[in-house]
Amino acid sequence: MPTKINNQAPSQHIVHSRKAGDVEPFPSGRITYLAPLPLPTPMPPHGPHIGELNEVFMDFGLGLPQIFSWQVVLGGPFSTSFMIAFIFPPVIGCLGLMLGYDLSYTWEFVVDFFFAISNYAILGGVSGLFIGLCTWHHNHKKRLQIIPTRFNRQRREVCFTPEGATEPLFVPWESLSAWVIEAQGATQYGIHRQYGMGIGFQHGETLTSVEFPCFGLPLAISHWEAIRGYMEYEVNDLKTIQDLEDLQLPGDPPHEGLHTFRNARARMHQEIRDGSRNRLSGFFWYLYHVMTLWTIPNHLTEWEVRRIQKLGPQAMPEVMQQWSEPLPKEQWAKPSEELVRMSEQVRQLHKRQPRRPITEIFAEVRRLNADCIVKG
Repeated sequence: MPTKINNQAPSQHIVHSRKAGDVEPFPSGRITYLAPLPLPTPMPPHGPHIGELNEVFMDFGLGLPQIFSWQVVLGGPFSTSFMIAFIFPPVIGCLGLMLGYDLSYTWEFVVDFFFAISNYAILGGVSGLFIGLCTWHHNHKKRLQIIPTRFNRQRREVCFTPEGATEPLFVPWESLSAWVIEAQGATQYGIHRQYGMGIGFQHGETLTSVEFPCFGLPLAISHWEAIRGYMEYEVNDLKTIQDLEDLQLPGDPPHEGLHTFRNARARMHQEIRDGSRNRLSGFFWYLYHVMTLWTIPNHLTEWEVRRIQKLGPQAMPEVMQQWSEPLPKEQWAKPSEELVRMSEQVRQLHKRQPRRPITEIFAEVRRLNADCIVKG
């Protein structure tokens, strides 16, 4: 979900007079700007924060529910309780035998220990399940209320709905600012680094923005590339930017679900037959899914997706719903000549100098075009 990155960046002026390729240092890091204009980068697109995607618009900010979340909520408490009740007593019994205790005494101790600890295991499992379900309910309720940032590629516009605003704000795509943040700070545990990607625009004196923490600078750029690729008709489905394990077959829904489990199991068996995977790893694959309650998380993920698709649009303003309607093809907005020209120049420069930082390429392309305008 959208968040603010904990850094000391001068966010109140983050998009003021900045262009793609600019780098702005601040005391604990730097900000690298990728737009405007939205020029291409060499990173592959990756969009875990992207929800609905179709021929007209793409929602950014709330990704689709994932099976792993339900596996943690349900399988975590169950697995922990099972290990405490059924694994710990035999392990302690084996240690007792290794230390020289006789079998009858060890067995009696293991049985007593099992009955003593099983109550705590059940209580801990129920408590963990309750906490997990409460956390899920809180996030699910927030998901239904938050209106994501919507990108309309037919209109080439972006719709923001700031918290507390009465009306959505519509921004031309080519004027949108995008940046990645690198920040670091020293703690008692060493150097702590943070990365993030942000998009936004200056609306009067107010900065409207959405920022996401990332695990690294390349990943932050990949998040932006998924957005840019969609708006420029280079990305046309969720599979391209989300299904990194290639578990969605033709005809499968674009979200995770029961088909994900079936496809993963079929692939695992095929890899065992091909010899690229041993049977021990297959055993652990089954063990993991048994301990996370088999296909129950898959069914719950499908149910959650259906609920979001049914109830989510109800919170959307009417003007935003009308703006999201498809247009006749002859009314589709076209990219500017400047963007088309500079994008091609960026691609050619990167092809000739693939190791050169993309910010330097952006800066050179801007300089070349500025010189052409002056000479013209």
